Amino acid sequence: VQLQASGGGLVQAGGSLRLSCAASGRTLFSTYGMGWFRQAPGKEREFVGAINWGGDSTYSGDSAKGRFTISRDNAKNTVYLQMNSLKPEDTAVYSCAADRAGRASSSSREYEYWGQGTQVTVSS
Repeated sequence: VQLQASGGGLVQAGGSLRLSCAASGRTLFSTYGMGWFRQAPGKEREFVGAINWGGDSTYSGDSAKGRFTISRDNAKNTVYLQMNSLKPEDTAVYSCAADRAGRASSSSREYEYWGQGTQVTVSS
């Protein structure tokens, strides 16, 4: 399974971005739980949000609650992260990951597949 995140860029504080993560290869995407994590320079990886295989259960990290929304389109093998009201502290590399067990997990240890990240930079 290959995961490719896209949609990052430079945005002013208060703005919005939508990240996408597309799965390809020999994938059972519709059975995977999907998660988003981020890592800023000099900081540990941080959980952003996750969605279960069916899309009916989501889980947001503290920094994302009320501002970020995760969704998925199993027909397109894609998971999305809609980010609103962005702040400079949201600046990081955002990566997506897949959990074969189908869970919406906040633990990076639960994810078997990881994609390369996309850079999000929020200017003040």
